[in-house]
Amino acid sequence: MKALVIEKPYTATIKEVPYPKPDANEVTIKVENVGICGTDVHIFKGEFLSPYPLIPGHEFSGTIHEVGENVTKFKEGDRVTADPSLFCGQCEFCLTNRGNQCENWGALGNTVDGSMAEYVKVPAKNVIKIPENMSFSEAAFIEPMACVVHGMNRLQLQVGDRVLLFGAGAMGQQLIQSVKMAGASEVVVVDISQDKLNMALKWGATKTVLSQNVEKELGSKEYPHGFDVVIDATGIPKVIEQAFEYMGPTAKYLQFGVTPEDATVTVNPFKLYNKDWTLIGSMAINHTFIPAFHWVKEGRVKLDHLISKELSLEEAIDYLKGPRDPDLLKVQIKL
Repeated sequence: MKALVIEKPYTATIKEVPYPKPDANEVTIKVENVGICGTDVHIFKGEFLSPYPLIPGHEFSGTIHEVGENVTKFKEGDRVTADPSLFCGQCEFCLTNRGNQCENWGALGNTVDGSMAEYVKVPAKNVIKIPENMSFSEAAFIEPMACVVHGMNRLQLQVGDRVLLFGAGAMGQQLIQSVKMAGASEVVVVDISQDKLNMALKWGATKTVLSQNVEKELGSKEYPHGFDVVIDATGIPKVIEQAFEYMGPTAKYLQFGVTPEDATVTVNPFKLYNKDWTLIGSMAINHTFIPAFHWVKEGRVKLDHLISKELSLEEAIDYLKGPRDPDLLKVQIKL
């Protein structure tokens, strides 16, 4: 079968690789759509914990092509998506509902071959059938939504909280809808793209600010007490350090964007102590794929409008290499 393989950092090719025949309790999925995630870019650059060579891709949908022994829930032709998480289920963290911190953590497209290929094999327990009225492109978006659900669970937003969000890309747009649904009063969004900010206003932002105008529009005169919640969805260290400046007393900070593994930022420890700040991380998915699926299936969060472009596998290599248009939201590969 044909697959996109990252051979080593900054080196990716399209090549023929063996078909992934399912073992017991597994299914092989014929891939239809694959989302390109920021993490895939980090893997391409050698900035994540992935081994090489690797077939990336962890946001996907398709149809069941073959079922392994003991699998009775699925049959050939079923329309599906799947949670890429590979938790061991036996360590202390798995047994205390902290699977994303599993001692043997793995994920399709991150630590083992993923879905940027014609076929991918998946544990049957990770697979969810999708309804006929859900497009393959939307179904491939459920994994990122599951990351947002985990972030929201970590954040524990309070009704009436004033939220400042840095980054209005595809993940930021999902966060905007989610914090609005969860009861935020103000949702102020910062980004470099005016087009993305215009979309943010349509879907729940109460105010938007271009990055170059942050100090002017969010200074102490306009927001003397800062914000109750500050979220970074960019993963850019300089933006993260800037975000700390707008945290009010007892504020919560959520690090949602993925940074390079060796990135560092500076935080004022006196303010952390004196202002009763709470700093929160949110890593991937933690048993949140099914809740995200239900949220999307029932139309509580809309995703289709966030898909800017579909590429072929071959075109995806140039996308990973960059440069990437800052106005693009989610880019998917169509097999």
